[in-house]
Amino acid sequence: MNTFFIEFRDPLFSIIIFFTIIFIITFFSYWWGRYKRKEDSKHLNKFLQQFRTLPSHDELKVLISSGGLSEKSWLLLANSYYKNGDYEKSIEIYNEILSVENKINARETMFLLGKTYFKAGFLERSKHVFLEILKKNPRTPEALHYLLLVYEYMKDYKSALEVLEPLDELNEEIVLESAYLNALICLESNMMTKEEKAQKLLEIYKNSNHLAYLVFDYLFKTNPKLAWENIDSSKSDFLTELFWRCDSKDLNLDIITNNGYLRELYTARGDVKLVNDSRIFELDILIKLNGKANATLSFEYVCDNCKGTYPFAFNRCSSCHAIDSARVEYSVSKNYVKEFSEENNSFQ
Repeated sequence: MNTFFIEFRDPLFSIIIFFTIIFIITFFSYWWGRYKRKEDSKHLNKFLQQFRTLPSHDELKVLISSGGLSEKSWLLLANSYYKNGDYEKSIEIYNEILSVENKINARETMFLLGKTYFKAGFLERSKHVFLEILKKNPRTPEALHYLLLVYEYMKDYKSALEVLEPLDELNEEIVLESAYLNALICLESNMMTKEEKAQKLLEIYKNSNHLAYLVFDYLFKTNPKLAWENIDSSKSDFLTELFWRCDSKDLNLDIITNNGYLRELYTARGDVKLVNDSRIFELDILIKLNGKANATLSFEYVCDNCKGTYPFAFNRCSSCHAIDSARVEYSVSKNYVKEFSEENNSFQ
């Protein structure tokens, strides 16, 4: 009998049994873990789905009027939708809050509604909301500023200028806004010739000492000679892109020769050879390359107010709405325009 069960006392058999038990435990633990994770994931998705889908119009009205959540909580929820770019949900919440009686923050909610309409591009609705706020509370500078923006985006510059009067009475700074709106009126006018527009824009620039890019962008496109004659050397760095895009035949070599920055810039571009190096790294690289590589300058603009970055010049920041707040930054990049033109010529 002992001989029959001798294998049960074999150490190798015990090791096999031991690892078999470990395998069984590991196998069931692994699949049990997978099952639990799957169930937890379903539960989490179901929970998050409550926040991804807004209740229906009737459900939302009931939820807000029932007071289950405070008005502040609903405003926070609407603001989170606004920040995520889901303006439709944000607008619906604001409208339902305003439809409930005994509202605590009616004016603030209306302002947020008007702001959201503006951001979503519903300019006419936004205008009506801000006008309603000002009808009851005329001394509300935030609403006036947004109403001015609405009129500007609608190209109703005359109405925008009228908004500046109450802002001035509230001791708000309007000089730059006035100059900017008058410049836009000038550019949009069908009653003025190009020469008259150029002279009017120069007058606005000299009176305000702002809007350099807007003014000289127009001048370099329509009358480069006049642009060079009135160039402000203190703005040379900011106007770099306009100088860089300027056609070679329109250059004023006398002004370029007498301006240190322009000497470096146009030597880097290859139009002249007036310097051997530059204090600016990007220009120094292009000067040293001396046309031996297919390189050029690329530009981007940073808003000094909100630090937003854009690949093109702007006169009013689309994020914070500040005027004349752009700062140019440039870097060396491949000249794709030159490469494309060379490829086209090779096929001819």
